[in-house]
Amino acid sequence: MAGSFKTEAIVLRSIRYGEADRIVHLYSREYGRIGAIAKGSRKPKSRFGGRLEPFFHLKLVLYRGRGDLSTVTSAETLDGYGALRASAAGIRAAGDACGAVLKLLDGVEPNPPAYNLLVRYLGLIDSDPEGPAASLAGMLTFRLKLALAAGFAPELSSCARCGQSGHLTGFSGAAGGVVCPTCEANSFPFSEGAHTFMVEALGRPMAEAPEADPAALRQAGRAISEILEHHANVRLNRAEEVQAA
Repeated sequence: MAGSFKTEAIVLRSIRYGEADRIVHLYSREYGRIGAIAKGSRKPKSRFGGRLEPFFHLKLVLYRGRGDLSTVTSAETLDGYGALRASAAGIRAAGDACGAVLKLLDGVEPNPPAYNLLVRYLGLIDSDPEGPAASLAGMLTFRLKLALAAGFAPELSSCARCGQSGHLTGFSGAAGGVVCPTCEANSFPFSEGAHTFMVEALGRPMAEAPEADPAALRQAGRAISEILEHHANVRLNRAEEVQAA
């Protein structure tokens, strides 16, 4: 329905449009993904200032007309995450998180757990941009929790094919999780360290994300990527490459 509406949202992506406008991709608390145009936002004296850049947490008033894009009519900053923006590591981690949300959650249905997770993660990065939240382990923990919020969490307690609970030495994205030696066709080796990392990452609060050795993190990253590729048809950039950039 056409008309004005209010919401809180994170700016996932911001694109210059025309001579003075900006198109923003938002993830909102009440309305899921929103595409919107902010008219005149790139003019020197725009009332929006610089707050329509990625990672801003905003309180918005928008107008929904007949087109695909809503129109931003008002934007109030709830958090600009200034410390995050001053850190290359913080920008990389925040960009990876917003990119994952942009690709995985493309519907208009609200997903409060995913929205709260994103807000919480950006806050953790901002509190310590060079710290654990912005590390590879922190980035993978966010991706795994986001997969859970989107309904694509991997099976980690028993073989995803036969249900056996022991000797889970492989991971199969096609099967949906860990697999035993009998069912290991088309799987890749999956260490106990990678398994433990993923179990703890799902079970702990975001602020208590676990650590693991580099080999285990590479396996966990591959597992998360394969789950999303096979079951959500989403391909994310490799987290270790993003973190090292």
